[in-house]
Amino acid sequence: MAALKASLPILSFFLLLSLYSNTFIHTALADGVTPEEAKQLRDEVREMFYHAFNGYMEHAFPLDELRPQSCGGEDSLGGYALTLIDSLDTLALLGDRDRFAASVEWIGKNLQFDINKTVSVFETTIRVLGGLLSAHLIASDYATGMKIPTYNNELLNLAEDLARRLLPAFDTPSGIPFGSVNLMHGVDEHESKITSTAGGGTLTLEFGVLSRLTKDPIFEQVTMNAVRGLWARRSRLNLVGAHINVFTGEWTQKDAGIGTSIDSFYEYLLKAYLLFGDEEYLFIFQEAYAAAMHYLYNDPWYVEVNMDSAAVVWPLFNSLQAFWPGLQVLAGDIDPAIRTHTAFFSVWKRYGFTPEGFNLATLSVQHGQRSYPLRPELMESTYWLYKATRDPKYLDAGRDMVASLQYSARCPCGFCHISDVEFHKQEDHMESFFLAETVKYLWLLFDLAVGPDNLVENGPYKYIFSTEGHLLPATPEISLVQEHCSYFGAYCNTGNMRNESHASDVASNPQETNDGSLHGRVRTRFPSGSTFPDSTPISGLIKGVCPGLTHGQKFGISYVASSHRAHEESRNQRKPTVAESHSLVVVPGQTSEDTPQKR
Repeated sequence: MAALKASLPILSFFLLLSLYSNTFIHTALADGVTPEEAKQLRDEVREMFYHAFNGYMEHAFPLDELRPQSCGGEDSLGGYALTLIDSLDTLALLGDRDRFAASVEWIGKNLQFDINKTVSVFETTIRVLGGLLSAHLIASDYATGMKIPTYNNELLNLAEDLARRLLPAFDTPSGIPFGSVNLMHGVDEHESKITSTAGGGTLTLEFGVLSRLTKDPIFEQVTMNAVRGLWARRSRLNLVGAHINVFTGEWTQKDAGIGTSIDSFYEYLLKAYLLFGDEEYLFIFQEAYAAAMHYLYNDPWYVEVNMDSAAVVWPLFNSLQAFWPGLQVLAGDIDPAIRTHTAFFSVWKRYGFTPEGFNLATLSVQHGQRSYPLRPELMESTYWLYKATRDPKYLDAGRDMVASLQYSARCPCGFCHISDVEFHKQEDHMESFFLAETVKYLWLLFDLAVGPDNLVENGPYKYIFSTEGHLLPATPEISLVQEHCSYFGAYCNTGNMRNESHASDVASNPQETNDGSLHGRVRTRFPSGSTFPDSTPISGLIKGVCPGLTHGQKFGISYVASSHRAHEESRNQRKPTVAESHSLVVVPGQTSEDTPQKR
């Protein structure tokens, strides 16, 4: 229980952000954006959703995805009405009871996974499994206002069946799953043993929720083992690479970054902690985030470096990085989030969209990465930053995004990929995540501005958004949120220490503000002669956590190193050092008798 005490800063911020998000609404929302115009933008985004959703249902359903230019359809993942599944909780969020109920009923009666299809474990988990679970939790609960009277857990049963068909992918020496699995026959003998860090480390929310709902721990266990398998193979800089061999545990691509192939690994560490209350996720996130801010952050941009040496290998902004400011809001690190979002949005302003790659050395679109496939990440961060700061500039940003999509991406039956952001050339494809995330975050942004009336802001629970934008509620059945403690400084050894905390420069009444951050100073007293700092300034929610044990020391999970590296590490750890990052303090070098047993 003591280890949970440091969790309050992050948890409190998350709860306050959700609970008081609709308390203060600016009268003058943005330059040229009045409350009435914000309402019009919200309604315009709603129309965008239905233009694309109706186009899919009329021209592509039950195929996976829509061809919005030619008004056709295609099977892109498994051939099981992917876009409909991915859209379910957006229908519920918009309050469309009839379409939501009809879609749930059709899926319950017609969907099956006993098919000879080889599918991506990652994409199937975040899009299909997450979509089924989110819709189940809405359809089965009177408190959501969207309960379907005739619903009898059909989506939950489908989710469990699907997850069991994905389980063979986790049967590897490292615990890190294969990238693909056949839903009928398991893993093919010729399946590649190389997978991405995001592919192996972005499964915990969906599988964890399924375990809590079915009371079968196997789903949560295998995904936690996958996270441990990846983290155990981090470099001594606490960085992870992009691709790894799931059998040997050797990194096949050692580029470390926050974008392509790694992005949601970081995201699910923090979100799994917020949803499940398991402090092991927080420990890993603290160390991983500290390393990212120390080695990858080149204010306000992020670069890719070699995971062992930290040498810059790729000075590139890629569009998947755009989720990061939103994650920083959840972590309470607001200032760098604001600066980075400004930089990322400047790319959008320059081209009307964010290209898949923007070279920071040449300040031009990266060759071969000129497209914009309707990605939601910048909208997601815009929503979170507006929710945290209520700065009207984020409404301006949202308005620009809507204009770009409407003017350049709108097609006869939906919205098209942009194959070249400089010439706004359209491509006949629409990913399901456009309906699951892109328009969802834009709609939430403007609904929040005019006075929110939706499940997320006014519903019975606090929601965690999955990496696919699916709504996962912190219900008592799912979340251990009630076990979090109520003061700072938990992770220190408390034998002869007295922990004392106070905050200054904090809003006089935190229940009456929604500026998105808690600023103050946490003071923790240590025994005389301690090498720990006497006080740690904080700006957000992770700062101020008492340094204490590292993740490896608490859980016995150290990185896997060669014998030479292990000897060097052992020698270095004899001298305690304090390594300060942008927002966390990581202190290696506790004594062996302080190291808890691996559980």
